[in-house]
Amino acid sequence: MSPFDLVAIRRRTAAWLAALALLACCAAVPAAAQAVRLQGLRGERLGEGDLAHGTTIVVVWASWSPRSRDVVERVNPLAERWGGKAHVVTVNFQEDRKTVEGFLAGKGLSATVFLDPDGAFSKKYAVATLPGLLIVRDGQVVYKGKLPDDADRVIAGFVG
Repeated sequence: MSPFDLVAIRRRTAAWLAALALLACCAAVPAAAQAVRLQGLRGERLGEGDLAHGTTIVVVWASWSPRSRDVVERVNPLAERWGGKAHVVTVNFQEDRKTVEGFLAGKGLSATVFLDPDGAFSKKYAVATLPGLLIVRDGQVVYKGKLPDDADRVIAGFVG
């Protein structure tokens, strides 16, 4: 066997290994890379395409979380102040429609409510606390953390 044959075998082997590695990476797409599409209480939809353009302020909450009990009182002023410059929405974490509607009945939440029944949105964006605040600008998360008492100050740093 000539040295040229050994080089050719090595190149083919390297190409096959690279192809197998690429196939292995693509075969198991992590949850964070999967597209998430949420349904709103009134039939609206929120997906990655909606987050790709402009600025979206997202408050993630759950009625069972003691710190989320006043979500309406905290979100309505944000929607009023920032609604002209950003899309302000809420995402309910792992509750069913009936529970969310019952909790919000008569409270007059002015922001759209999207349901995250399996927690996929919250997992994808690594929401670690409730209520959580995400600010997404042109598809990129520019802020992620708990919804602070002084949310206007935080938002002002990201929304012009």
